[in-house]
Amino acid sequence: MKPALMLTLVLGTTTACLSSEDGGGSSSGNGSQKSRDWKVGDCAGPDTSQSKDGFQGLDCDDPKATIKALAVKDGEIFAGAVECPAGTDEIISVKVSFGGNAATSGIPSKTICGRNLSGDHPGDAGAGGGQLVVGDCVDDQAKEVPCATGGGNKVLALTKTAEECPAEADNPIKLFPSPGRPYDAICTSKA
Repeated sequence: MKPALMLTLVLGTTTACLSSEDGGGSSSGNGSQKSRDWKVGDCAGPDTSQSKDGFQGLDCDDPKATIKALAVKDGEIFAGAVECPAGTDEIISVKVSFGGNAATSGIPSKTICGRNLSGDHPGDAGAGGGQLVVGDCVDDQAKEVPCATGGGNKVLALTKTAEECPAEADNPIKLFPSPGRPYDAICTSKA
């Protein structure tokens, strides 16, 4: 799990940087950048030349490709404000850098909601990764855990207040408010 940004609770997301002067980039083997306009269905793979969590755009049949874009959204400064579709395994923040390093000082321009090309899907409900969704499990500190471990609380709903939780949610978890996140309470019941 990657560090939280600006006190935002980020569950199961990865921040990665692709830089170029016009907003997106795809590294070639020699390190040069070329423009990339991300679309649903595009693929990417690891590129650690700019950041340890970096990704580069690749053809989907490239053996280095690891994810496929399920959705392409506008960039968000607050990572918790990004709402990706169910089944998202990786969230990649594409950043723009004007003369600096996007990995440390870029401005988010796009957010890619990606699904692993492999059979490993931590973003599926209950699998322990991706964005928090109904059907996932969390521990008492609101950290997502795989439901198969049996030690968590099942997420029944995500609401603005604990008072909005359904009656069967016997263990609501109140979160510290975070800019952009659409919920401040995780309505749970013992799994």
